Amino acid sequence: MNAKTFVDTNILVYAYDSSTPSKREIAKNILTKLWGERTGALSVQVLQEFYVTVTRKIPKPLTTSVAQEIVASYASWCGETSAAEVTAAFRIESQSRIGYWDALIVASAAKAGAVRLFSEDLNAGQVIGGVQIENPFAKTA
Repeated sequence: MNAKTFVDTNILVYAYDSSTPSKREIAKNILTKLWGERTGALSVQVLQEFYVTVTRKIPKPLTTSVAQEIVASYASWCGETSAAEVTAAFRIESQSRIGYWDALIVASAAKAGAVRLFSEDLNAGQVIGGVQIENPFAKTA
C-alpha cells in the first residue's frame, strides 16, 4: 500500500478556484493522482475551511450545494480529530513555531499516517512530527 499524502485546505481550494488557472491545474492533478492511488488524506478542519473559503472568499464562489457535494465526496479521506491531536498541536505549535491551526493540520496528518503534507502555508522541505512538508506550487510562485 502506498503511503498517505495529507492535503491542506489551500490545495483543495485551488482545485475549485477558477481565478487561479495554473494552481488549479496543479491542484487538480494532485487530487486526481491521490484518488487513483487511494492515498489522499485530510481532516474535518480542512473540509470546514474549504467550504467557507469556496462559498465566501474566492472571486467566483461556488454555490453552497456544489460545495456541499465536494465536501461529501472528500469525506472518505477524513480521519477523526480527537483531543489527542489537539494536545499534539499545542506541542507542535510550540516546538515548530507555527500557528495553532497549521499545527493541528500537521497533527492530523501524522495521525492519518501521512508521510507528506501538501501545503502552501508551511515551510517546504521541513519535517514536522515525522511529516515532510511539500509546496507543489513552489515552481509556479
